[in-house]
Amino acid sequence: MAGDMRQAAAIIDELSKRFPNDTLVNHVWEPTIGSEIEISRGNPSKAIELLQVASPYEAGFPARRLPNYARGEAYLKARQGKEAAAEFQKILDNPGICQTAPICALSHFQLARARALSGDDAGARTAYQDFFALWKDADPDIPILKQAKAEYAKLQ
Repeated sequence: MAGDMRQAAAIIDELSKRFPNDTLVNHVWEPTIGSEIEISRGNPSKAIELLQVASPYEAGFPARRLPNYARGEAYLKARQGKEAAAEFQKILDNPGICQTAPICALSHFQLARARALSGDDAGARTAYQDFFALWKDADPDIPILKQAKAEYAKLQ
């Protein structure tokens, strides 16, 4: 998610070598990391396909809804706003699972994007406002906050 795809691929290789029979490695971490690589390559359908194996595990504490976030990103990349919104909404409907993970707060922003993409401007405005409420005390120069404000302004 940080953009270092070479390191991400190395992590997948290392995990599969060290833990070949580990359920979480094989059904959560590898497909989630692999999906991020595919998203960065412009292959959102491959990312969505990789994440199918994670579905039974994504609501559990170890996964902390990260596969949902990655799947939502892939749907956004594929320009499938309603599907993306559903994935981000799963995260927001279960805040206790992801707790303080950054994906909880960022899901508001991604939900806003997904709703805007699907033509739900009112829903997008609400999601942006929820994101801004969480980030009200943040440094105003944080790039993602600036990006969210610019996108929100276009909805007005």
